[in-house]
Amino acid sequence: MTEPQLFPSLDLLPSPVAEPRTHAAKLWLPKRVVFTPDALDQPFGQQILERVTAHGLEVELLKNNRLTGVRGEDARDTYRRAKSTLAVVCAPPSSLRLQPTPPSADWQMNLAEGCPAHCQYCYLAGSLSGPPVVKVFANLPQLLENTQSYEQPGRVTSFEVSCYTDVLGIEHLTGSLAECVRYFGQREGTHLRFVSKYDHVDTLLGLPHHGRTRARFSLNAEAAVRKLEGGTASVEARLQALRRLALPVEQGGGGYPVGVVLAPIMPLPGWQDEYRHLLDRLAATLDFSCDLTAECITHRFTPGSKDVLLQWYPNTSLDLEEATRAVKRNKFGGTKFVYQPADMRTLKEFFYQEWQQRFPNSPLLYWT
Repeated sequence: MTEPQLFPSLDLLPSPVAEPRTHAAKLWLPKRVVFTPDALDQPFGQQILERVTAHGLEVELLKNNRLTGVRGEDARDTYRRAKSTLAVVCAPPSSLRLQPTPPSADWQMNLAEGCPAHCQYCYLAGSLSGPPVVKVFANLPQLLENTQSYEQPGRVTSFEVSCYTDVLGIEHLTGSLAECVRYFGQREGTHLRFVSKYDHVDTLLGLPHHGRTRARFSLNAEAAVRKLEGGTASVEARLQALRRLALPVEQGGGGYPVGVVLAPIMPLPGWQDEYRHLLDRLAATLDFSCDLTAECITHRFTPGSKDVLLQWYPNTSLDLEEATRAVKRNKFGGTKFVYQPADMRTLKEFFYQEWQQRFPNSPLLYWT
């Protein structure tokens, strides 16, 4: 497989692998925080209000449940305004009709929509309507109780809460993830799953999860994270957060089942060395026995997401060239651009082999 130059402007170091960075993620403190009347009527909404004000953020109380004032003069201005806005709202009734989300989990349960990070390949682009405001749901207890009707007797039913947000990126303002961990910790036959690019895990240590929450971190090659994942924690900070959550409780850790989501996998220059180095660092970090899984997701995009991403990041070096991709269509007629079959096979064989060499007892759950 040839190595396509997906990052023609990427400033790679002379060495084959970019030098690791170690910075933690900064706490996201939005410039604008708004609450709808319905959200303030919720006891959990009041808890979020206390958290927000404790961080010294001014709160705007809306007169009705309609969010306004986030559109700017153009797409970039709208993006900036929306990405710096936290809206505390109630999830609509449609949120109670959960959608299946294979292969990640049985069901998708959202505690928020919108993400504070600035990833130039963002999978939410084109998936959520309107400006990318971070909307947090104040009726979370109702959403959690609703999951009971989706539990399937005789088997473990899994729920993914990271489809439309980065739950750790907003946890300091919401407490929503901890609420979910405690809830599913009390329910036998259920499993909670979340994934993050942030490293703020202190509040998760000591929670009574009872092994029913799998804490996963999104990892990628150093060069990709540096160039494409703005506002997130460094790879090293994520690895250390993963270690803290995986360590046994008696050693000061969280005792969680853990996982890594290798995504989006891209054949960037020197990709074999980059990804081998990443997996070596992961193996060195988890130098103890733990419950570990992996998921592999290659880069893909749709015509709609491409249009949105180029409005948000007009100077991106991300490869969005349709002519070099294969077309994949879903049962609803939607189009997605993925890597060519031969390239996909090469990538898949590489990752399965490298993973098995380092983690023979930890399953690689799927490749997509």
